Amino acid sequence: MTIGNLLRVLAFAILVLLLVNPDLFSGFFGLFARDTQPAIYNQGNLLDITINHLGIVLAATLASTIIAVGLAIIVTRPFGAEFLPLSRSLANVGQTFPPVAVLALAVPMLGFGTAPTLVALFLYGLLPIFENTLTGLTNLPPAVTDAAKGVGMTGWQRLVKIELPLALPVILAGIRLSTVISLATATIGSTVAARTLGEVIIAGLTTGNTAFVLQGGLIVGVLAVLIYDALSALERTLMLRTGQLGRASA
Repeated sequence: MTIGNLLRVLAFAILVLLLVNPDLFSGFFGLFARDTQPAIYNQGNLLDITINHLGIVLAATLASTIIAVGLAIIVTRPFGAEFLPLSRSLANVGQTFPPVAVLALAVPMLGFGTAPTLVALFLYGLLPIFENTLTGLTNLPPAVTDAAKGVGMTGWQRLVKIELPLALPVILAGIRLSTVISLATATIGSTVAARTLGEVIIAGLTTGNTAFVLQGGLIVGVLAVLIYDALSALERTLMLRTGQLGRASA
């Protein structure tokens, strides 16, 4: 096991311990709290909050992936090429409006809670997945696509059996970027009563308790690093299976 993998395993183990039994770390976090303040977040269960945070990110990323990949497939087909500018504009909406602005617009229609946060994360995650899918589908090896046409594959067969599998590592890179961005951005959902790790950070800021801020920030940060590394490893595995890793290295 390399040092990097050992550090990842150690970080994961510490994160699990913190979520399952946070009192074990009361001595450490007590260094960042005043004598009259609690060292461990006491307004909710850290494990439940973290699971809910991850659930919101997963749902938003899944929705972004379905829509973004679907749009990219359509505009790379002959019948949908003319919709590329419109699709790109739609994918850019989330980057044009900050998540806070989307939340402010969504709350009057959807109310407080998880729904506005899902909308904000969904819109914010569209662009990287759309652009990466577009890149993956438009930069396939011509020899492979020509061979698929030569053996009589239909357009649907080429898409499912050739194009998407070859483009999958690039698509996954977009999903990885979108997921990590959403993981951090989801914290602002607590400003509209969504149950995310942002509530731990906000509680620390409003009470001047640095220990709470540190707990929320560390959990989000460690989750982001671990998920990023896990998706990167999956991406490399897919590239290796399709022979793209060797071509990239060359």
